[in-house]
Amino acid sequence: MTLALIVGAGPGLSASFARGLARKGHKLALAARRTDKLAALAAETGARLHVCEAADPASVAALFAAVGAPEVVLYNPSFRIRGSLIDLDPSEVARSLAVTAFGAFLVAQQAARGMLAAGHGTILLTGASAGVKGFAQSAPFAMGKFALRGLAQSMARELHPKGVHVVHVVVDGGICSAARPTPADQPDSMLDPDAIAQTMLDVLAQPRSCWTDEIAVRPWTERF
Repeated sequence: MTLALIVGAGPGLSASFARGLARKGHKLALAARRTDKLAALAAETGARLHVCEAADPASVAALFAAVGAPEVVLYNPSFRIRGSLIDLDPSEVARSLAVTAFGAFLVAQQAARGMLAAGHGTILLTGASAGVKGFAQSAPFAMGKFALRGLAQSMARELHPKGVHVVHVVVDGGICSAARPTPADQPDSMLDPDAIAQTMLDVLAQPRSCWTDEIAVRPWTERF
């Protein structure tokens, strides 16, 4: 049974991905800063819950020591702040970069060690529109997501030839949820988390002769 780990698990995309993995028979581990809101998802998917500070090296190392060597890892955390460049709090900017990019490095490093030893595995990193184009009032998020994309590209070039599949998933658009439903007058204007998860599951099944290293998903109505 394949072991899959989702870091930054929550009620949106990562929950959809967890359900999809569970349906395919994967054994699951879900990690987050707070796990109290994940009890229902864990019960539904049979997942084990782990508390982890993604930007803390010791916490990430402890997570992998507890989980073992997953064959599929999704890094999904982010910490987003908005504001005028001249008014941003430097400590909050540092936190944004740490969670969005440095944490991805820590998790990917731990994951790659086990996957290289096994000779196979898949690491997925959740990107965003901000990793392709920086928007006004959103410098920290753009910085973090650009760094994440660079990390993914470097990892792919290093690890693909060694049998480890690295995929950067650019989520180019808003993801709908119960709290943020698709506007009735703009159908299909937001991404369905289940549809994104299905795309990610499809990537897991790619033959290594045609691996994708980056994929962008967006509503068909999205301008880009």
